[in-house]
Amino acid sequence: MILIGSKYIFNELEKEVLKKNIIYVNPDKNEIEKLLSKNDCEYLILNTDNADNELIKYLTSLELQGYKFLTIEHFLEDYLQKLYIPNNNTKISYLEEIKPYNRFEYIIKRIIDYCISIPLLIVTSPVMLYAAYRIKKESPNGPIIFKQKRVGKSGKEFVCYKFRSMIPDAEKGKPKFASKNDPRVFKWGAFMRKTRIDELPQLINVLKGEMHLVGPRPERKYWIDIFEKEIPYYNQRHLVAPGITGWAQVNYPYGENVLDAKQKLMYDLYYIKNWSLWLEIKTIFKTFKVVTEKRGV
Repeated sequence: MILIGSKYIFNELEKEVLKKNIIYVNPDKNEIEKLLSKNDCEYLILNTDNADNELIKYLTSLELQGYKFLTIEHFLEDYLQKLYIPNNNTKISYLEEIKPYNRFEYIIKRIIDYCISIPLLIVTSPVMLYAAYRIKKESPNGPIIFKQKRVGKSGKEFVCYKFRSMIPDAEKGKPKFASKNDPRVFKWGAFMRKTRIDELPQLINVLKGEMHLVGPRPERKYWIDIFEKEIPYYNQRHLVAPGITGWAQVNYPYGENVLDAKQKLMYDLYYIKNWSLWLEIKTIFKTFKVVTEKRGV
């Protein structure tokens, strides 16, 4: 696979998913011809905004020879189920197909919310009672339910519920990213995070209409203010209500910085743009795999 230009660089996770040899080359016809003569190649990916008409004509002519020619935007969406995010806010056309759910889609999502959340609350009630017991046993000085304001649909804040998995006053007044093997997490808390048990109280948020079962994960306003300055179109994820699980959560590991937040946004925007009943079911199924394989955050 040859990438013409370098406006987007594939990360290790994407390389693992694609299982393809990736070569980056300058947008130059002669260099491309040399590479094609020396390498077996299936895909030609236009990965620059600076290609001239002659280069485009050349690349499209290669399709007659059996090569698959795509832009990086189409490749990411078609093969990795994520949307490319440009480095600036000047490309307004990028936003055209990212819209909130229509009335029919919203009704379908609420039916799914109720049909799964109510039985899940009943079935997992023994688990939640045991979780409360273990939290009180291992970390007796703090509350069992952790309440925190998060940003939801249209940028409005709401109180999000979780089982507390960290020691009391874990942030000491200043917000911090959670990290892998975070020392602030007590033993039972780590298990809850891996199995997503800590998220179960958010079923109440779903029934209250503040969240969906599936959607972009809700963030704190502190991080939202930072991300909106650093990441173009970050506020587009607030076109819809957040979810307990989401397309980003089942496709990308925990986030520790702005770069991770941008990667997750690519998946969130893909989900919003391409929402369907099948994508909803697929996300729920992949969440089940994450839980059973203990790959939660």
